[in-house]
Amino acid sequence: MDARADTTTKIDHFTEVLSRELLSLRTRLYPPSSQKTFGRTFTTNDLVRLLKVPESTLRSMTLEGKGPQPARLENNRRVYTLEQVSELRSYLAEVRPEEALTLKPWRRGKEELQIVTCTNFKGGSSKTTSSVHLAHYLAIQGYRVLCIDLDPQASLTSLFGLQPEFDVGPDETAYAAIRYNDHKPFKAVIRKTYIPGVAIVPGNLELMEFEHDTARALASRERDALGLFFMRLKKSIDQVAQDFDVAILDTPPNLGFGTLAGLFAATILIITVHPAMLDVASMNQYLIMLRDLAGELARNGARLEQDWIRFLITRHTPNDGPQAHIVGLLRHLFDEHVFVSTAVESTSVAAAGLAKKSLYELEAGEVPRESLKRALESMDSVNAEILALIHKSWGRS
Repeated sequence: MDARADTTTKIDHFTEVLSRELLSLRTRLYPPSSQKTFGRTFTTNDLVRLLKVPESTLRSMTLEGKGPQPARLENNRRVYTLEQVSELRSYLAEVRPEEALTLKPWRRGKEELQIVTCTNFKGGSSKTTSSVHLAHYLAIQGYRVLCIDLDPQASLTSLFGLQPEFDVGPDETAYAAIRYNDHKPFKAVIRKTYIPGVAIVPGNLELMEFEHDTARALASRERDALGLFFMRLKKSIDQVAQDFDVAILDTPPNLGFGTLAGLFAATILIITVHPAMLDVASMNQYLIMLRDLAGELARNGARLEQDWIRFLITRHTPNDGPQAHIVGLLRHLFDEHVFVSTAVESTSVAAAGLAKKSLYELEAGEVPRESLKRALESMDSVNAEILALIHKSWGRS
């Protein structure tokens, strides 16, 4: 390339070569179809913990040819795919109706869709990591999950094996359903994923159009533009609420109109924070801006209300002295609004991210066993606390 080429030409070149390399990398990561799959399997011991059924029941089902039939490893251990675990839940719920709520814990009756929004002003606070791990955890527990990527950078979309610039075309993001003119039904932008029970509304740079459209509508004093922008996402999600138990929204690191729409849609608001002083100071600025914006919107009839607001401490190193001080400070200031569990800093999380996986997708041998065990215990504890809030909202014990 000419050293004196203009910046636009250089950026165009960088975009082309990097996009092409990412596409090539995906082909190498997910052969032979170039599509991501959930490779992890579950042993009978895993199913005993997940389904709360005795191992003898699973053994009898296999011998009698009932339900999904597991594969056999070289050591003769039986293993199930996640799809088979889902089939097993449905089968057992039919033959054991008294245990149906445990086996197939979908929301029932007047239990409303829970919308979990992860947010913070600062990049690197683990919003996307927290979102994808919660989605995978809930799917393994048997819930129906809808992930909505509201970030134009589309990191959540990438973690689900989709490359935003190649796999997500025009009118295939949430923008197509929430724009002001000629919008699509929300169901039209929902895709199945490689994980049974999880669907996604992917993101890409098209989401920026909502920022521009809303600014124009407000500037032109378009009738009810204020109400239109902050309620559009919630109304779109309501169209498909009957198909899901939990929706998880991953927002960009700003307080734009898309983020505000995600906050107003939320029933559970999770603010992720890395326990370092600069991050805490940045979060304070975020909270000040959010307070001021929410106050202004409230004066125009738009109240920001959630069932639960919680702070989630992420990338935590428990034996780090300065971090321990900041964690103690947050707990002192915010009390029960800080999750008891923290998402620990781990090489396993970093390794999973490099492979575009969550911890729940890692297979034996991909990372050191003890490191994975500690990271999973931390992530399970965090997600169990979030699930407990969901159950409280539903009125379940």
